[in-house]
Amino acid sequence: MYARNVSINLKPNTAPEFTKTFEKDILPMLRKQNGFKDEITFVGPSGKDALAISLWDRKESADQYGRDTYPQVLKGLAKVVEGTPEVHGYEVLNSTFHKIAVQS
Repeated sequence: MYARNVSINLKPNTAPEFTKTFEKDILPMLRKQNGFKDEITFVGPSGKDALAISLWDRKESADQYGRDTYPQVLKGLAKVVEGTPEVHGYEVLNSTFHKIAVQS
């Protein structure tokens, strides 16, 4: 399993709009992607930053999403995002949410 971690700076006072847009527009796009497993999204206590972690069956699925669909996601969030989100990828070693066979 592979995780895609996106750190987002939000424009002032847009956390509620970010949450609504993510639920209404972004999650349906993610659910249609091959290899998509789950999404966990956080908003910091100040409402100025967010973290989105998507889980994928494998790195190749996450990479394809990054090339094909992620640009649309950025457009959909343009009203609430300040600057360019920072994206990092990780191999998932363990999870209590999903039963994962660790690759050795």
